Amino acid sequence: MWPIVSLMPKSLSVMNTPRSKICAMTMTILLGLTLWTHSAASKMAGPIQIRHQSVPILGVTYNEAHQPLGIVMYVMIHFQKRADHDGLKVHFRKNPGRFGPLARKGVATAIGRAAQSANLQTDSWTVVLTFPYPGLTMYGDSLSAMVALSVIALAKGDAIQYGRTLTGVITDDGHIGAVTGIPFKVYAAYSEGLDRVLIPEDHHPLDGEWRIPFLMHVSHVGTVEKAYQELTGRSLFPEESSTLAF
Repeated sequence: MWPIVSLMPKSLSVMNTPRSKICAMTMTILLGLTLWTHSAASKMAGPIQIRHQSVPILGVTYNEAHQPLGIVMYVMIHFQKRADHDGLKVHFRKNPGRFGPLARKGVATAIGRAAQSANLQTDSWTVVLTFPYPGLTMYGDSLSAMVALSVIALAKGDAIQYGRTLTGVITDDGHIGAVTGIPFKVYAAYSEGLDRVLIPEDHHPLDGEWRIPFLMHVSHVGTVEKAYQELTGRSLFPEESSTLAF
């Protein structure tokens, strides 16, 4: 699908938004999520884990001349492991920004596939996603792998390392599937100062030939396990410490 992640026309104003303002908006959303969590938790029996992280998402929008342009935006992820086992619950907040239908479906599907690859049970998980940009809508599903692996990291007590991001989808067999717009996304990450971008091993023919920006670290990843290790610096399946018998 082209573009993989697009925004409403107001998105162009976000490109000029000072980073301090975006950070302030993010902190406001985080505070709101925290207050909501404490309120909800008081009505539930003993939540086991409550964690949050804001992660960078790579997308494609259009400038005033209707030319494609890469963009970096952030998604707030709230993770809670409940005491019950009533099933995976994924909620997409409608404010300040929204997630389009394909984005919602892609993320929900990717979380399930990533958890399956990691041999994790999701029936006690609640995931709440916020797009903290008023009046904007995120379309497409190329954010799904990044969001799903971020959820897995929160569930395992890990975290996405600062300055790292991934664009792609998760296939039903646990691979990172190809998406379009890679060159625009990589250049946007470079301009934003991100340290490392992970992209699918498979090259989408619509992207053609392109060059990696000087000193930009771009890694090709083919599986959920490899992507998780690159994003977190941790193994998806940590080896159990061996016990020595004497």
